[in-house]
Amino acid sequence: MKIPIRHSARVVLVSDADRLLLFSARSADVVRWFTVGGGLNPGESHAQAALRELREETGLTGVRLGPEVWRGRPWTTSRDGVAHEVRQRYFLARVPAFDVDTSGFEEVERAAITGHRWWSQAELAATTDLLRPAGLPELLGRLLREGPPDRPIIVDG
Repeated sequence: MKIPIRHSARVVLVSDADRLLLFSARSADVVRWFTVGGGLNPGESHAQAALRELREETGLTGVRLGPEVWRGRPWTTSRDGVAHEVRQRYFLARVPAFDVDTSGFEEVERAAITGHRWWSQAELAATTDLLRPAGLPELLGRLLREGPPDRPIIVDG
């Protein structure tokens, strides 16, 4: 039996002070931090989904989406008891710092997401929390130093 694919668009949202916005979720004794984003709606491109997710999860509109910088290695998860293969694309967006507005969260997001914060690369490197994608402090550092890669870098998570 073939596992359905869940395409997802994520945004590496970096402020003008080089801080990265991440959301958190807690499961058991682990706090996991991840970028803005989620699954594509039918007929939606990855870029369209990224901009929609930005609006829903942060209240931010009028963002000029940058290039795709990372591409997630496929992984499997279960949603509502059904296994899905997740395939993520990460787009860069640079924005002035702003107050995040989560009033557009969907019910599932309100139930799962426990917080958000802006992180510096040094803070990411120092945390013992679980960061996604894996190697996020190094990935962000490289992105800030070198700019977007010529083609997306393959990442885990």
